Amino acid sequence: MTERGAPTLHTSAHRLQIGPSALAWDGSALTITLDEVSLPLPRRLRGTVRVHPAAVTARAFTLDGAGSHRAGLHRWSPIAPVSRVEVALTDPSLRWSGPGYFDTNEGDAPLEQSFKEWDWCRAPTAAGATILYNARRRDGSDQALALRAGRDGGIEAMPPPPPAALPRTLWRMAQSTRADAGTVPRMVHRLEDTPFYARSVLDTTLYGDRLVAVHESLSLDRFARPWVQAMLPFRIPRTSR
Repeated sequence: MTERGAPTLHTSAHRLQIGPSALAWDGSALTITLDEVSLPLPRRLRGTVRVHPAAVTARAFTLDGAGSHRAGLHRWSPIAPVSRVEVALTDPSLRWSGPGYFDTNEGDAPLEQSFKEWDWCRAPTAAGATILYNARRRDGSDQALALRAGRDGGIEAMPPPPPAALPRTLWRMAQSTRADAGTVPRMVHRLEDTPFYARSVLDTTLYGDRLVAVHESLSLDRFARPWVQAMLPFRIPRTSR
């Protein structure tokens, strides 16, 4: 899924440039500069996204069960779990702001080799944010992370709520999340629906709080299928510019 060639990639301690787009950190905010052509219908996408973290955390979590952070093949870090985001696009002309989030996944092997699927959920709360991360590994084991993130950057592990089913996507991909016992999460809006990935807005209840959450589902079994691989170049084209 590499869209651009190595000559278009430039990195420094505080900046990542990928083609005409870039991310830059000034010590207090992350500025994402966008200059792209969207697909599948070609259209300019230009503007900036500024992420203002309440705090930055160095916590990292191993996802593949291979032991310590250093030994694990796949790691996830919720770098800025509680943030304010400002979006200012010129093409198309759009502006908005609201609560946001910034994280990173990194790994030393293709995801589809280690995982069958995972789902993730984040909801702003009065004290910060609640984050759920559930992974089903190739070896048959599962991982369920349930975290409370504070505005000071602190992260507290919580007992994972019970599993809760969600409606299948338009591509008939199964989905699930976790929610308080006796409650039923409700799909409010589908943001993205692809053969192997979906992102949605949920009305859910976590630890006694009624929350609006962003939820995503990823099926690596679907992703690895030849027909999906054949479709990827139409969605994520390769370019040297």
